[in-house]
Amino acid sequence: MTLLNLAQLLRVPHVESGLRFDISPDGQRLTFSWNKTGRWELYERGLNASDSPRPVSEIQGAKFSPRYAPRPDGSMLAFALDLDGSESYHIVVHDFKTNTTTDLTPSIAYAHQPNISWSPDGQMLAVLSDMKGQFASYLLPIDGGPVRLLKNIFHPCWDAVWSPDGQWIAIESESVASDRSIHIVPVGRSRKGPKVSTIQLKVNDKVLNAQQPAWSPDSKFLAFSAELDEWHDIGLFNVETKELTWANQSTGDDTQPAWSQSGDTIGWIHSEGARTSFQFKKGSADLGQVQVGVGVHYWPKFTADGIVILYEDSSRPCDLWKINLENGACEQLTNSLPDELKDAEFIQPEEVWYAGKDGVQVPALLYRSKTAGKDSPAVINIHGGPNWLYQFLWEPTMSHMASRGWTVLAPNYRGSTGYGKKWQNASRYDMGGVDTDDCAAGVKYLVENGLADKNKIAVTGRSHGGFLTMSCMTTYPELFAVGSAVVPFLNWLKSHKDSREDLQHWNIENMGDPEDNKELWIARSPYFFLDKINAPVQMISGGNDPRCPASDAIEARDKLVELGKEVELLLYKDEGHSFLDINNVIDAEEKCVEFMAKVLEK
Repeated sequence: MTLLNLAQLLRVPHVESGLRFDISPDGQRLTFSWNKTGRWELYERGLNASDSPRPVSEIQGAKFSPRYAPRPDGSMLAFALDLDGSESYHIVVHDFKTNTTTDLTPSIAYAHQPNISWSPDGQMLAVLSDMKGQFASYLLPIDGGPVRLLKNIFHPCWDAVWSPDGQWIAIESESVASDRSIHIVPVGRSRKGPKVSTIQLKVNDKVLNAQQPAWSPDSKFLAFSAELDEWHDIGLFNVETKELTWANQSTGDDTQPAWSQSGDTIGWIHSEGARTSFQFKKGSADLGQVQVGVGVHYWPKFTADGIVILYEDSSRPCDLWKINLENGACEQLTNSLPDELKDAEFIQPEEVWYAGKDGVQVPALLYRSKTAGKDSPAVINIHGGPNWLYQFLWEPTMSHMASRGWTVLAPNYRGSTGYGKKWQNASRYDMGGVDTDDCAAGVKYLVENGLADKNKIAVTGRSHGGFLTMSCMTTYPELFAVGSAVVPFLNWLKSHKDSREDLQHWNIENMGDPEDNKELWIARSPYFFLDKINAPVQMISGGNDPRCPASDAIEARDKLVELGKEVELLLYKDEGHSFLDINNVIDAEEKCVEFMAKVLEK
């Protein structure tokens, strides 16, 4: 197999999939975030096949989450701006008529979430800000008027969606463990009328684990993704009758609901393990299903004759596609993959299961190199989150490693999403415990199946995966020949103290109170067990990281040096948790692979 050039793969752009794109009110234009030039810029294009993407704004910074104002001409756009990678987003509007861009939140000393929503009259934005220490919902006029607090739920808020009739704002906030909750807050009602209270979505007086609110065009129904038992399904709440029904209930997770323009059809993303599709239902008709391929679909939006959707797989980066719901025909709207890579050979991952330390079967993706055998180098590659999972994604670094003859195993350890609620919650109050065991158990699977040399196995991961990399190297030092932890945290106590309030809330919900559970927090912190490491270790951090502060890695590096261990720290001072500068992305990924190669290929 031909070696895939890592820098070339990393330079391949992709449309941002974590945050949404938007379609203009007249249904003719599309705007999205794309790193086509190596920087995250906003682009706009028409929905016809012959149109080409055009940059939207020249304001400096990484631009995400565009939202058209609900004006017939689509002349105004709001978006989130990240100036330094710290995720302290500014809220910005762009006027297409005058080609001017205005930062509505200049010189702020606080952060916004990137999710925003327009009022139906296009004069105001619902935003989520921690200006008073906790992410709450505010109303931000676009004319420069004073911001007004709408609702403080006293749990970190993540999304806010204004109903088309202007009467309600649905707010998604964090709840217990990794759950979310939806409050429907009255807004825009006359003070002379009867008082209307905030509604929290519940079933049998139990708060519903619900997320991703989406209003029907007539504002009568709020769709959302929620779990009653093991799986997320699509619920419908009637704001007039207060009745809650279900659009679909099935095995697998149904998320990211969307309404057709007429409101007679609702669709969603259906996921079963590593694969996804788009499903939809019109009235009492049978369930429909379409897909671009066997990869991952995101954030569907209806058009007059189908949907626009994001899609990626192991051979193609994330791009926008249009799908005809009548015949399933697909049309690609953005094309990120360069011509010279269209015929490249990519190892296709396999979904496998292996026995964890306690015998429980752990799902994973296996990149089986062409030369995989008992003498092969191998890498345990651990995802972050932990509320996430490896699916059939565009993964340049894993594709590169497989092309150079390394076997790659990517575990979906306990704590991951995609395999039911019990699996996701199995690591609660035990992070760095059962999830570490699950990842380390992958070594036995590789060796016993003749896929790796037991003396040439590396471990790497990003974010929570970086934490688990260090946990694997301190808990199971005999298993790993080398490790590279990317944007890790190592000390629960210190990282918690240095983190933002919303991140602290998540820590407490999933690891308990740091004072009441101090012994657990210490026991699950690799920092206190660095003396156990007996292999070269690398740490890569961003100086502006709000999630896994670089100070954690710096202190760990100093302690490892004091202990006489082989350690390397790469600090990118102007980056945050997710690196924004493509040159830094390439430099970090190449040095990560090079560090492991010095051991695996000697």
